[in-house]
Amino acid sequence: MRRKILSLLLVAVMAAGALAQQQQEGGAGAGAVSVERLRAHIEYLASDKLDGRRTGTVGATEAAQYIAGEFKRYGLGGGVAAPSGAKERANAYLQAFPYVAGVELGKANAMTFTPRASEEAARAHAAGASSTAALDLRVGEDWMPLAWSANGRVENTHVTYIGYGITAAELQHDDYAGVDVRGRIALAFAGTPDGDNPHGSFARFADLRFKAAAARDHGARALVVIAREENFKDDKLARLRVDESLASGDAGLPVVVISRQTARRALEAAATPAMTFAELEQAIAPAASPATAGRSSVEGASTASSPQAGAAHSAARRSFSAPLKNIAFALSTEIVRREAPAANVVGVLEGSDAKLKQEVIVIGAHYDHLGRGGQGSLASREGEIHHGADDNASGVAGLLELARTFAAERKSVRRTMVFIAFSGEEEGLLGSSYYVQNPSLPLAQTVAMINLDMIGRMKGDKLMVGGVGTSAEWKQWIERANSGVHLNVATATGAPAPQQEVEKGNYPIVAGANGAMVASVSPALRFALSMNEDGFGPSDHSSFYAKQTPVLFFWTGTHDDYHKPSDTADRINYEGELRIVSFVREIARAVDASDARPTYTLAKSDAAAGRSTGFRVYLGTIPNYAETSDGLKLDAVREDSPAAKAGLMAGDVIVRLAGRDVRNVYDYTYALGEMRAGVEYDVEVMRGGARLKLKLTPAARK
Repeated sequence: MRRKILSLLLVAVMAAGALAQQQQEGGAGAGAVSVERLRAHIEYLASDKLDGRRTGTVGATEAAQYIAGEFKRYGLGGGVAAPSGAKERANAYLQAFPYVAGVELGKANAMTFTPRASEEAARAHAAGASSTAALDLRVGEDWMPLAWSANGRVENTHVTYIGYGITAAELQHDDYAGVDVRGRIALAFAGTPDGDNPHGSFARFADLRFKAAAARDHGARALVVIAREENFKDDKLARLRVDESLASGDAGLPVVVISRQTARRALEAAATPAMTFAELEQAIAPAASPATAGRSSVEGASTASSPQAGAAHSAARRSFSAPLKNIAFALSTEIVRREAPAANVVGVLEGSDAKLKQEVIVIGAHYDHLGRGGQGSLASREGEIHHGADDNASGVAGLLELARTFAAERKSVRRTMVFIAFSGEEEGLLGSSYYVQNPSLPLAQTVAMINLDMIGRMKGDKLMVGGVGTSAEWKQWIERANSGVHLNVATATGAPAPQQEVEKGNYPIVAGANGAMVASVSPALRFALSMNEDGFGPSDHSSFYAKQTPVLFFWTGTHDDYHKPSDTADRINYEGELRIVSFVREIARAVDASDARPTYTLAKSDAAAGRSTGFRVYLGTIPNYAETSDGLKLDAVREDSPAAKAGLMAGDVIVRLAGRDVRNVYDYTYALGEMRAGVEYDVEVMRGGARLKLKLTPAARK
């Protein structure tokens, strides 16, 4: 054993000497990961110049051009074929995909309020009697259509007030109980019984998409939401803006927000309910309790933050929903959606083995971030650049170093490697979803996908690896790379190891031409690994696992700067990232060195536990969040799940669930919230042009 260790040490010493020679000749060797290069990439991508790299912006386009330029410099081929009939592409590295970057008002937006629109008033008007004329409301000052509103026209139509406009069976809360909104306009306050509490029982209903789904499900012709801010222009709903929900298509009915002044006038002109605007709002306010609901003032400050409290709270105020007499609205909405350039950056390193080069290893990282805030940001205000150094300039820097080092050793790379910098990840995995539908090389030839997302903030040697259960070989390769003999360089510049560690004998010093180099033979593990088996998760590897490709996901965890402007390049642990990228490189080498492709396995999942969804039931479906067609497309169905037992399959498009039409993920989620475990429901799907009706029985979440 001692002789074996000495032999291994000799190998490490020789490697150290070779690395020292490479550094003497001009920095890190071509086949070694370089901390200076990692730093340079991150500092550029996270610079003010790129303005946060929001998909569809100039900054994101410049980032894509930078990455493409690096791929070209490394000698990688472009992964995007020229269009049919064209000799070549302007940039063969850029894979463009559809992206809605902005919305603007069309010419047909109009809204009127008629204070007298009762049946009696209509008959009097028909008989020649005078009636109050309709009042034109000014778009941008009195009202505004929401970006995801359907385009449409609703003639002079009666209105029903519906409180917050929430239906939540699991909370025993139904603002539609006892009222009929079919063929009418639904009028609701913004917000929820939980107020702004992000952890409250009603938190998901703060997203107006769910209120729109409920209004459409109950037969309303339009949903009108009352602004929360007294000054309409200060209300965030009054700003026509794009967000990730646009990827799911429009709401299926017109949805607009009106000023509080307009709502006050409308509600107080109505004879029912016999309450002022202030009393109606106070009655459903988060601080209201059963004993005080309906008063013009409320004592106490308790909130409905549990299902039980939510049920008690809603029971006290259900009766406030009511048809409004003597008023009507007419409205016309026209939203023009503006597409902008968005692209994945794809570089291809062809394998050297005549047979194995037909197989593909994909290594990916997303380069987009949040621009100047807004949707997805955790900053207190908008307007500041969200630099995204860790999320995910760190992953892209690692991707570029892996591309460079493997390209430098191309003769020893047997399989083809495809390096992809994805865009649209922050908007719902748009880029990776598009790639798996339009791969550079057939997806059946892709043997593995390795994803780097937020690898720049390692603390205490802790590294998280997801997807370990998606291939039978992953654990063996990961554990082998994490232990055994390693060449450890104290710093990227060749500085000596810490003296106290040298004295302990942990770091044998090997003299090098460019300073002291460090080689060690130590049984200690490289990282304190936290491994998760599931192949699904909140990053681009999910798109590949949904296509039954083995995946690995590397990240160092979240931190206080996550999705904030303070995620800057100076906070990156560059030495730690160098170690991670070198570790990933060894695992990729193991995949490439194996004569057999990794064995795909169905990973164990704790998804049924529902730790973050808040739903009572589990179906086992994996929705495709990027689809915009009518219905919700399924990327995958978990094996042995209720959905699988019902006969649902990957590629199915759910168009109706539990008696509710499904146009998008919001409709699907709304229906899911109404379902009960152990109860059989109808589910209708489109499959191969045919509409199928299946029976589905949800399971209870653990």
